[in-house]
Amino acid sequence: MTTMPFPARDYLPVLRELTGAFAEVLRSADPAAPVPDCAGWTLADLGTHLGNVHRWATSVVITGEAQRQSFEDGPGADLASWYAESAHGLLAALDAANPGDRCWHFGGTEKTKAFWYRRQVHETAVHLADSGSAHVLDPAVAADGVDEVLSTLLPRVTRWHAVPRLPGPVSLRATDTGDVWTVHPGEPPALGPAADGATVEAPARDLLLRLWKRTGPDPRVEGAAAAALLEAPLTP
Repeated sequence: MTTMPFPARDYLPVLRELTGAFAEVLRSADPAAPVPDCAGWTLADLGTHLGNVHRWATSVVITGEAQRQSFEDGPGADLASWYAESAHGLLAALDAANPGDRCWHFGGTEKTKAFWYRRQVHETAVHLADSGSAHVLDPAVAADGVDEVLSTLLPRVTRWHAVPRLPGPVSLRATDTGDVWTVHPGEPPALGPAADGATVEAPARDLLLRLWKRTGPDPRVEGAAAAALLEAPLTP
């Protein structure tokens, strides 16, 4: 079983690995290539988006305050170098930060800088998968990403979407790590004790991508509540 979330600083080597893999995709792949799970986007659009997310998160971590999102800022001619610079700035800011310091964020957890270590790992992991990279995500990291969706983003789902309507509890099981999460109906739905009901089973990475509405191998789904959970938008 995976202990989640990780200690905040344990995310730094993971983030360094993931951002490095993403930069390598930008250096080696066609920037005009389409990104199937981000409708209408090219790889250049994806790289610009993720680089701007890193820069925005960096400014939040440094100031501790909400900052304006400037996702239209362009990278210029050398996208890969601009992205690598964006990632370097984020890693430097997180390395210098005290995870326990107070900080704005949009999740449903304590308002400290620790949120951003985890959030930027999973932001990068999902977009690295979007890029078509062959990078293999550590199952424990993927399981932590599932936990982030269900424990940190789902409590604030009304910030972005209507409340998912579940006819009963749903247990999600990561077949490779053994982790289990049970989501109970509510306003909004929330994690709770294990309960009999509908189930979703798949390797942790496949669960993570499905919760972020990405395509991939179909999980094993049993019950109407499980189908309703997977169909509902849960993330920003």
